[in-house]
Amino acid sequence: MASSSYSNPPCAACKFLRRKCMPNCIFAPYFPPEEPQKFANVHKIFGASNVSKLLHEVQPHQREDAVNSLAYEAEARLKDPVYGCVGAISVLQRQVIRLQRELEATNADLNRYTCNEMPTANQFGRRIGHANDSYGHHQTPGLYYPSQWNN
Repeated sequence: MASSSYSNPPCAACKFLRRKCMPNCIFAPYFPPEEPQKFANVHKIFGASNVSKLLHEVQPHQREDAVNSLAYEAEARLKDPVYGCVGAISVLQRQVIRLQRELEATNADLNRYTCNEMPTANQFGRRIGHANDSYGHHQTPGLYYPSQWNN
């Protein structure tokens, strides 16, 4: 019977770099063999040597977060080489601002409808007040309701 020595498969980093994965491999805990693209992206953007140096400088309890950050930034850089994750953050910030404005407008509409203050406006979105209009006709009281063309 032939003896076979069972060993763990190399981590994604060692497999990518085509080297033997040693038991004390700095990459093994963070780049499992099931996630080869994770290391490939990080290596393409930052380089294996830089990632190794960074992992040795970071406290052991912070390494997983550091690797996840590197992986996220590497993926973002591959999608957007100029801005990386800053571009994604900027897009999301603009989306949040737009949605906040939309929410404020919707809440204002709800408040108007809840208070039973349905605005009465002519077809041009002008305020109809207590005074006479430009033709001398008396107008009924109402609220100003901005039209989409007044913006």
